[in-house]
Amino acid sequence: MMRAWILPMLLVLSGSAVAAEQIATGSPGTGAALLLAFLALAGVNSPLVFPRSIGAREAERRSAVDGRPVVLRRPGCKYCIRLRVRLGGSARQLHWVDIWRDPEGAAQVRAANDGNETVPTVVVAGRPHTDPDVGRVRDRLSSSA
Repeated sequence: MMRAWILPMLLVLSGSAVAAEQIATGSPGTGAALLLAFLALAGVNSPLVFPRSIGAREAERRSAVDGRPVVLRRPGCKYCIRLRVRLGGSARQLHWVDIWRDPEGAAQVRAANDGNETVPTVVVAGRPHTDPDVGRVRDRLSSSA
């Protein structure tokens, strides 16, 4: 779990250093804007934005039991972040797989996308959908509840 916080913490520390330098050189507005940008990047890359990632095999097992979709994602992917934000609180009901941490998940994404690691790839009832419409994902969640 601690590894998941390394990038966000580095972004916060880097942003603080850059902001402090800007403030010291007489540009407090620029320093504040840069600090906010670094904090936003840290937030987006933190475990707070995405639910805890599980392995692809475990996600498939859980999905077979509860019927909820599996989302194969990659850290820092703007399309994955967009999906997460648009789903709001219901995103916690999905099974999230970080393909950079799970080779099986990465292989699944490549198999579904002609060898490319195109994410988000949402697996619903065993069928992959690349960058699906958020409404369809919500519909699937409501039908599995």
